Amino acid sequence: MQNADAHNSQLHRYYHVAKARFGVLTNGHIYNFYTDLEQPNIMDEKPFFTLNLNDIKDSSVKILGKFTKTDYNLESILDSAEALKYIKAIRKEFEKEVAEASDEFVKLLVNKFFDKPLTASRMVTFREYTKKAVSNSINDSISLRLKSALNINENITKDKIPAIENPIDLNNEIPKYITTDEELEGFQIVKAILREKIATERIAFRDTQSYFGILLDDNNRKPLARLHFNSSNKYIELFHNGKDLGEKILLNSLDGIYNYREQLHTTFENY
Repeated sequence: MQNADAHNSQLHRYYHVAKARFGVLTNGHIYNFYTDLEQPNIMDEKPFFTLNLNDIKDSSVKILGKFTKTDYNLESILDSAEALKYIKAIRKEFEKEVAEASDEFVKLLVNKFFDKPLTASRMVTFREYTKKAVSNSINDSISLRLKSALNINENITKDKIPAIENPIDLNNEIPKYITTDEELEGFQIVKAILREKIATERIAFRDTQSYFGILLDDNNRKPLARLHFNSSNKYIELFHNGKDLGEKILLNSLDGIYNYREQLHTTFENY
């Protein structure tokens, strides 16, 4: 809104001297609803409800209905206002964590099942795990809702619409591999070597059924190394002779990765 701060301050003053319990600030398209949840007779700085006429949701219509003459109930609206305000705040914080998990959020989840010290390198790894876990959970929830909706629609219209050949499977494919502690330890060693040349946040990994890939900028076209730990013999695949020419080398132990510091640096420099 143009001059929103000035108008907000003006409404704040009006609210203080008036007997009204609600204030509304609008530019004709967006309506912000205020009340005094934090201090009596002092309008809150943030609205408890926002109605956007360009994006009206069913939930917004239900909330707006509480302000109609027939359904108006002050106590009921105030209870709803408090719930709306804090649910909005919690959702905002949750969306921040989904976009970029904080250390506090990662620790809150990981400490419930992981009893080892969360070192700096472990935090980097578990932050990636947390982002993937939350993202997968949201996607699964959406898929389940879509599947339920499609099933309901199918039951209603199955006599009217011909069957679809090769229907889409909305269930996520179950991974055929498990990321092991050895692979994660190997990843940490490679990252420790490469951090001499590059910021650690640019070093990512993708586990596959065939190998554990370590990538630059999470780009499959920029492999830094691959770990082949799915058999009794352990190999590291290096790309120092060219990004498309991998060389598999037998490892006697994970510490053997440190012997290939120069080759790993060369691979990065080739990009």
